[in-house]
Amino acid sequence: MEGHLATGKERVVKPKVPPREQRHRLNPAFVFLFPYILLFTIFIVIPVTLAILLSFTNFNAVQVPDFTYFLNYINLLTQDSIFMQYVLPNTILFAVIVGPVGYALSFFLAWSLSQIQKVPRTILALIVYSPSMTSGVTMAVIWKILFSGDRMGYLNNLLLDLGWITEPIQFLQSPDFLMPIMIIVALWGSMGVGFLAMLAGLLNYDSSIYEAASIDGIRNRMQEVFYITIPMMKPQMLFGAVMAVVNTFQVGNIGVALSGTNPTPSYAGQLIVNHIEDYGFIRYEMGYASAVSVVLLLIIYGASKLARRMFRED
Repeated sequence: MEGHLATGKERVVKPKVPPREQRHRLNPAFVFLFPYILLFTIFIVIPVTLAILLSFTNFNAVQVPDFTYFLNYINLLTQDSIFMQYVLPNTILFAVIVGPVGYALSFFLAWSLSQIQKVPRTILALIVYSPSMTSGVTMAVIWKILFSGDRMGYLNNLLLDLGWITEPIQFLQSPDFLMPIMIIVALWGSMGVGFLAMLAGLLNYDSSIYEAASIDGIRNRMQEVFYITIPMMKPQMLFGAVMAVVNTFQVGNIGVALSGTNPTPSYAGQLIVNHIEDYGFIRYEMGYASAVSVVLLLIIYGASKLARRMFRED
């Protein structure tokens, strides 16, 4: 080229695009995000918006909704004795035990598996994760047989053989046993994607950090976990915490699946999700069920915000 010295590489000159054509050109990022945005809007944004609007109405799924403004919320907090005496305390108890314990158990199992070789780690991780995928089937096949109220139930059969009881116990119909069984089943199936995220984070840390920490005074594994591992895994820990919160409030069908009735016997295992199904799909009081759904949404949002505050990056 004339007027230029020969160099090892030539400068690439991008053709200028007129401003009008730039405005009409699609952003490649938007093209890739469009399917997710579309599905998120259809299945999340629109249903949540409709639920919030229906919560201010009296709607029986047949007639035109009648706006009642805040009447559903007032009745929920002042007139619904079942919600205040049984549903809300049961939900809080269930969430306080299953959420933190399941979260801590997920981290402990992920940390334990990260200390062993690849092949046994993969097999054990699959075994630990599989209940979260098959909990509905196994609940009907295993847990209902295990806690069956006749002599064919495994636990009743064992207790009768040991002479500890004289007649079978109706575990799944007893208000004294239903909630503890629900907690056990929920913990058994709580090793989901949060567990896998923690395991992935533990397997991708820089080992040189631990070597430097040992020089600086870290003496045992417990100190490594609290001063190095957890701070390095804040994104995975946050994701696991949010998933634990969401899953804890979503597994309310456990009590209904185990007992076979909604409401559960003496409301012993009745959670907010069951209360929504009771009013929405059994009594067809859709407006009231939507109000309860909004309250559940606010509880999940508050718990998620608390988790974000605990594990945020400073």
